[in-house]
Amino acid sequence: MKRIFLFLVTNIAIMLVLGIIITVFGLGNVLDEQGIGLDLGALLVLSAVVGMTGSFISLAMSKFLAKQSTGAQVIENPRSEVEQWLVGTVKRQAQAAGIGMPEVAIYDSPDMNAFATGMFRDSALVAVSTGLLRSMKREEVEAVLAHEVSHVANGDMVTLALIQGVVNTFVFFLSRVIGHVVDRVVFKTERGHGPAYWITAIIAQVVLGILASAIVMWFSRQREYRADAGGASLAGKASMIAALERLQQSVNQPHLPEQLEAFGISGGMGSGIKRLFMSHPPLSERIEVLKSL
Repeated sequence: MKRIFLFLVTNIAIMLVLGIIITVFGLGNVLDEQGIGLDLGALLVLSAVVGMTGSFISLAMSKFLAKQSTGAQVIENPRSEVEQWLVGTVKRQAQAAGIGMPEVAIYDSPDMNAFATGMFRDSALVAVSTGLLRSMKREEVEAVLAHEVSHVANGDMVTLALIQGVVNTFVFFLSRVIGHVVDRVVFKTERGHGPAYWITAIIAQVVLGILASAIVMWFSRQREYRADAGGASLAGKASMIAALERLQQSVNQPHLPEQLEAFGISGGMGSGIKRLFMSHPPLSERIEVLKSL
Protein backbone atom coordinates (compact mmCIF):
# COMPACT_ATOMS: atom_id res chain seq x y z
CA MET A 1 0.00 0.00 0.00
CA LYS A 2 2.93 2.35 0.66
CA ARG A 3 4.03 1.82 -2.95
CA ILE A 4 0.60 2.95 -4.23
CA PHE A 5 0.57 5.90 -1.83
CA LEU A 6 3.90 7.20 -3.11
CA PHE A 7 2.83 6.61 -6.73
CA LEU A 8 -0.30 8.68 -6.10
CA VAL A 9 1.49 11.42 -4.19
CA THR A 10 4.01 11.87 -7.01
CA ASN A 11 1.34 12.39 -9.65
CA ILE A 12 -0.89 14.53 -7.43
CA ALA A 13 2.08 16.68 -6.38
CA ILE A 14 3.00 17.36 -10.01
CA MET A 15 -0.60 18.26 -10.77
CA LEU A 16 -0.81 20.60 -7.77
CA VAL A 17 2.46 22.35 -8.67
CA LEU A 18 1.34 22.85 -12.25
CA GLY A 19 -2.00 24.12 -11.01
CA ILE A 20 -0.28 26.68 -8.79
CA ILE A 21 1.97 27.80 -11.65
CA ILE A 22 -1.05 28.21 -13.93
CA THR A 23 -2.82 30.29 -11.29
CA VAL A 24 0.21 32.49 -10.53
CA PHE A 25 0.67 33.34 -14.20
CA GLY A 26 -3.00 34.13 -14.67
CA LEU A 27 -3.81 31.06 -16.77
CA GLY A 28 -6.40 29.98 -14.24
CA ASN A 29 -8.91 32.50 -15.55
CA VAL A 30 -10.66 29.66 -17.35
CA LEU A 31 -11.86 28.60 -13.91
CA ASP A 32 -13.63 31.90 -13.32
CA GLU A 33 -17.40 31.83 -13.37
CA GLN A 34 -19.75 33.18 -15.97
CA GLY A 35 -22.46 34.32 -13.58
CA ILE A 36 -22.88 31.07 -11.63
CA GLY A 37 -21.59 28.83 -14.44
CA LEU A 38 -18.20 27.44 -15.33
CA ASP A 39 -16.34 27.32 -18.64
CA LEU A 40 -16.22 23.52 -18.79
CA GLY A 41 -14.60 23.35 -22.23
CA ALA A 42 -11.68 25.54 -21.24
CA LEU A 43 -11.39 23.74 -17.91
CA LEU A 44 -11.18 20.37 -19.68
CA VAL A 45 -8.37 21.64 -21.94
CA LEU A 46 -6.50 22.99 -18.93
CA SER A 47 -7.04 19.70 -17.07
CA ALA A 48 -5.63 17.72 -19.99
CA VAL A 49 -2.50 19.88 -20.08
CA VAL A 50 -1.95 19.50 -16.34
CA GLY A 51 -2.83 15.79 -16.20
CA MET A 52 -0.89 14.61 -19.23
CA THR A 53 2.16 16.79 -18.48
CA GLY A 54 2.61 15.30 -15.03
CA SER A 55 2.35 11.76 -16.31
CA PHE A 56 4.79 12.22 -19.17
CA ILE A 57 7.30 14.10 -17.02
CA SER A 58 7.43 10.98 -14.85
CA LEU A 59 7.83 8.75 -17.92
CA ALA A 60 10.53 10.93 -19.48
CA MET A 61 12.55 10.77 -16.26
CA SER A 62 11.96 7.05 -15.66
CA LYS A 63 15.25 5.69 -17.03
CA PHE A 64 17.35 8.26 -15.18
CA LEU A 65 15.47 7.77 -11.91
CA ALA A 66 15.63 3.98 -12.26
CA LYS A 67 19.41 4.05 -12.61
CA GLN A 68 19.82 6.45 -9.72
CA SER A 69 17.48 4.68 -7.31
CA THR A 70 18.80 1.15 -7.93
CA GLY A 71 22.42 1.95 -8.76
CA ALA A 72 21.99 -0.01 -12.00
CA GLN A 73 25.16 -0.19 -14.06
CA VAL A 74 24.62 -0.29 -17.81
CA ILE A 75 26.77 -2.89 -19.58
CA GLU A 76 28.72 -0.81 -22.11
CA ASN A 77 31.49 -3.36 -22.80
CA PRO A 78 30.81 -6.83 -21.37
CA ARG A 79 33.57 -7.77 -18.95
CA SER A 80 32.50 -11.32 -18.13
CA GLU A 81 30.80 -14.30 -19.68
CA VAL A 82 27.60 -13.51 -17.75
CA GLU A 83 27.48 -9.96 -19.09
CA GLN A 84 28.15 -11.19 -22.62
CA TRP A 85 25.32 -13.70 -22.29
CA LEU A 86 22.92 -11.07 -20.92
CA VAL A 87 23.60 -8.61 -23.73
CA GLY A 88 23.45 -11.33 -26.38
CA THR A 89 20.18 -12.73 -25.03
CA VAL A 90 18.46 -9.33 -24.87
CA LYS A 91 19.73 -8.48 -28.36
CA ARG A 92 18.31 -11.70 -29.79
CA GLN A 93 14.97 -11.22 -28.02
CA ALA A 94 14.73 -7.56 -29.06
CA GLN A 95 15.27 -8.53 -32.69
CA ALA A 96 12.60 -11.23 -32.42
CA ALA A 97 10.19 -8.74 -30.83
CA GLY A 98 10.89 -6.10 -33.47
CA ILE A 99 12.27 -3.38 -31.20
CA GLY A 100 15.56 -1.51 -30.93
CA MET A 101 18.29 -2.81 -28.64
CA PRO A 102 17.55 -1.75 -25.05
CA GLU A 103 20.26 -0.75 -22.60
CA VAL A 104 21.09 -3.77 -20.44
CA ALA A 105 22.01 -3.19 -16.80
CA ILE A 106 22.71 -5.05 -13.58
CA TYR A 107 21.90 -3.67 -10.13
CA ASP A 108 23.14 -4.97 -6.80
CA SER A 109 20.25 -6.38 -4.75
CA PRO A 110 19.63 -9.67 -2.93
CA ASP A 111 16.06 -10.03 -4.22
CA MET A 112 15.14 -11.85 -7.42
CA ASN A 113 13.74 -9.14 -9.64
CA ALA A 114 14.10 -7.31 -12.93
CA PHE A 115 12.46 -4.33 -14.56
CA ALA A 116 12.14 -2.48 -17.84
CA THR A 117 11.40 1.20 -18.33
CA GLY A 118 11.86 4.03 -20.78
CA MET A 119 9.82 6.41 -22.90
CA PHE A 120 10.57 4.84 -26.28
CA ARG A 121 10.37 1.24 -27.53
CA ASP A 122 13.70 1.53 -29.34
CA SER A 123 15.71 3.01 -26.44
CA ALA A 124 14.43 1.32 -23.30
CA LEU A 125 16.28 -0.02 -20.26
CA VAL A 126 16.19 -3.66 -19.11
CA ALA A 127 17.83 -4.36 -15.76
CA VAL A 128 18.24 -7.49 -13.62
CA SER A 129 19.31 -7.89 -10.00
CA THR A 130 22.41 -9.74 -8.87
CA GLY A 131 20.12 -11.82 -6.66
CA LEU A 132 18.18 -13.00 -9.70
CA LEU A 133 21.38 -13.94 -11.55
CA ARG A 134 22.62 -15.92 -8.55
CA SER A 135 19.34 -17.71 -7.79
CA MET A 136 17.92 -18.60 -11.20
CA LYS A 137 18.97 -21.03 -13.87
CA ARG A 138 19.96 -19.62 -17.27
CA GLU A 139 16.70 -20.63 -18.92
CA GLU A 140 14.75 -18.94 -16.10
CA VAL A 141 16.76 -15.74 -16.41
CA GLU A 142 16.17 -15.84 -20.15
CA ALA A 143 12.42 -16.04 -19.51
CA VAL A 144 12.58 -13.07 -17.14
CA LEU A 145 14.45 -11.05 -19.76
CA ALA A 146 11.86 -12.09 -22.36
CA HIS A 147 9.09 -10.88 -20.03
CA GLU A 148 10.73 -7.47 -19.75
CA VAL A 149 11.46 -7.23 -23.48
CA SER A 150 7.78 -8.04 -24.08
CA HIS A 151 6.80 -5.11 -21.85
CA VAL A 152 8.89 -2.84 -24.07
CA ALA A 153 7.56 -4.37 -27.29
CA ASN A 154 3.97 -3.99 -26.05
CA GLY A 155 4.56 -0.31 -25.34
CA ASP A 156 3.38 -0.84 -21.77
CA MET A 157 5.31 2.09 -20.29
CA VAL A 158 3.78 4.61 -22.71
CA THR A 159 0.30 3.09 -22.45
CA LEU A 160 0.46 3.17 -18.65
CA ALA A 161 1.54 6.82 -18.81
CA LEU A 162 -1.35 7.63 -21.17
CA ILE A 163 -3.86 5.97 -18.87
CA GLN A 164 -2.39 7.75 -15.88
CA GLY A 165 -2.57 11.02 -17.81
CA VAL A 166 -6.23 10.47 -18.71
CA VAL A 167 -7.24 9.73 -15.12
CA ASN A 168 -5.16 12.69 -13.93
CA THR A 169 -7.08 14.85 -16.40
CA PHE A 170 -10.47 13.82 -15.08
CA VAL A 171 -9.34 13.99 -11.45
CA PHE A 172 -8.18 17.59 -11.98
CA PHE A 173 -11.34 18.44 -13.95
CA LEU A 174 -13.88 16.89 -11.58
CA SER A 175 -12.20 18.19 -8.44
CA ARG A 176 -12.46 21.78 -9.77
CA VAL A 177 -16.10 21.27 -10.75
CA ILE A 178 -16.90 19.86 -7.30
CA GLY A 179 -15.04 22.75 -5.64
CA HIS A 180 -16.94 25.26 -7.79
CA VAL A 181 -20.35 23.73 -6.98
CA VAL A 182 -19.65 23.60 -3.23
CA ASP A 183 -18.37 27.18 -3.28
CA ARG A 184 -21.46 28.44 -5.11
CA VAL A 185 -24.27 26.27 -3.71
CA VAL A 186 -23.15 25.65 -0.13
CA PHE A 187 -21.12 28.76 0.71
CA LYS A 188 -23.01 31.14 -1.62
CA THR A 189 -19.89 32.78 -3.08
CA GLU A 190 -21.13 35.09 -5.83
CA ARG A 191 -17.97 36.28 -7.53
CA GLY A 192 -14.52 34.72 -7.79
CA HIS A 193 -13.65 31.73 -5.63
CA GLY A 194 -13.55 31.64 -1.86
CA PRO A 195 -11.44 29.42 0.42
CA ALA A 196 -14.10 26.70 0.22
CA TYR A 197 -13.37 26.24 -3.49
CA TRP A 198 -9.67 25.57 -2.98
CA ILE A 199 -10.11 23.38 0.11
CA THR A 200 -12.85 21.30 -1.50
CA ALA A 201 -10.93 20.97 -4.78
CA ILE A 202 -7.80 19.70 -3.01
CA ILE A 203 -9.75 17.19 -0.90
CA ALA A 204 -11.70 16.01 -3.95
CA GLN A 205 -8.46 15.66 -5.94
CA VAL A 206 -6.93 13.40 -3.30
CA VAL A 207 -10.06 11.23 -2.94
CA LEU A 208 -10.64 10.96 -6.69
CA GLY A 209 -6.94 10.25 -7.21
CA ILE A 210 -7.16 7.24 -4.90
CA LEU A 211 -10.21 5.92 -6.73
CA ALA A 212 -8.62 6.54 -10.13
CA SER A 213 -5.51 4.62 -9.11
CA ALA A 214 -7.60 1.45 -8.96
CA ILE A 215 -8.20 1.86 -12.72
CA VAL A 216 -4.49 2.33 -13.39
CA MET A 217 -3.57 -0.69 -11.27
CA TRP A 218 -6.16 -2.83 -13.06
CA PHE A 219 -4.43 -2.08 -16.36
CA SER A 220 -1.04 -2.73 -14.76
CA ARG A 221 -2.18 -6.22 -13.75
CA GLN A 222 -3.47 -6.98 -17.26
CA ARG A 223 -0.16 -5.97 -18.84
CA GLU A 224 1.63 -8.51 -16.63
CA TYR A 225 -0.44 -11.33 -18.14
CA ARG A 226 0.42 -10.09 -21.64
CA ALA A 227 4.13 -9.82 -20.80
CA ASP A 228 4.08 -13.36 -19.36
CA ALA A 229 2.57 -14.60 -22.61
CA GLY A 230 5.18 -12.66 -24.57
CA GLY A 231 7.94 -14.10 -22.41
CA ALA A 232 6.61 -17.60 -23.03
CA SER A 233 6.62 -16.92 -26.77
CA LEU A 234 10.22 -15.68 -26.77
CA ALA A 235 11.78 -18.07 -24.24
CA GLY A 236 9.38 -20.99 -24.00
CA LYS A 237 6.33 -21.58 -21.83
CA ALA A 238 8.07 -24.07 -19.54
CA SER A 239 10.89 -21.62 -18.82
CA MET A 240 8.47 -18.76 -18.12
CA ILE A 241 6.47 -20.91 -15.70
CA ALA A 242 9.67 -22.08 -14.00
CA ALA A 243 10.83 -18.47 -13.58
CA LEU A 244 7.54 -17.42 -11.97
CA GLU A 245 7.63 -20.45 -9.67
CA ARG A 246 11.15 -19.47 -8.65
CA LEU A 247 9.95 -15.92 -7.93
CA GLN A 248 7.37 -17.33 -5.52
CA GLN A 249 10.29 -18.26 -3.26
CA SER A 250 11.29 -14.59 -2.90
CA VAL A 251 7.99 -13.03 -1.80
CA ASN A 252 9.44 -12.07 1.60
CA GLN A 253 12.68 -10.63 0.23
CA PRO A 254 13.33 -6.89 -0.29
CA HIS A 255 11.77 -5.46 -3.43
CA LEU A 256 12.53 -2.67 -5.87
CA PRO A 257 12.39 0.97 -4.73
CA GLU A 258 8.78 2.06 -4.24
CA GLN A 259 8.62 4.22 -7.39
CA LEU A 260 9.83 1.30 -9.54
CA GLU A 261 7.98 -1.64 -8.04
CA ALA A 262 5.15 -1.43 -10.59
CA PHE A 263 7.78 -1.99 -13.33
CA GLY A 264 9.34 -5.09 -11.75
CA ILE A 265 8.52 -8.64 -12.77
CA SER A 266 6.92 -9.36 -9.39
CA GLY A 267 5.07 -7.13 -6.96
CA GLY A 268 3.63 -7.26 -3.47
CA MET A 269 0.84 -9.42 -2.13
CA GLY A 270 -2.62 -8.42 -1.02
CA SER A 271 -6.23 -9.47 -0.61
CA GLY A 272 -9.61 -7.84 -0.26
CA ILE A 273 -9.70 -4.12 -1.02
CA LYS A 274 -5.90 -3.97 -1.08
CA ARG A 275 -5.96 -6.24 -4.12
CA LEU A 276 -7.56 -3.40 -6.12
CA PHE A 277 -4.36 -1.39 -5.66
CA MET A 278 -1.89 -4.13 -6.57
CA SER A 279 0.25 -3.50 -9.65
CA HIS A 280 0.79 -7.24 -10.21
CA PRO A 281 -1.55 -10.24 -10.07
CA PRO A 282 -0.55 -12.96 -7.58
CA LEU A 283 2.20 -15.16 -9.01
CA SER A 284 0.03 -18.25 -8.49
CA GLU A 285 -2.65 -16.80 -10.79
CA ARG A 286 -0.10 -15.82 -13.42
CA ILE A 287 1.27 -19.36 -13.42
CA GLU A 288 -2.21 -20.84 -13.82
CA VAL A 289 -2.98 -18.52 -16.73
CA LEU A 290 0.27 -19.51 -18.45
CA LYS A 291 -0.47 -23.22 -17.96
CA SER A 292 -3.88 -22.76 -19.58
CA LEU A 293 -2.44 -21.16 -22.73
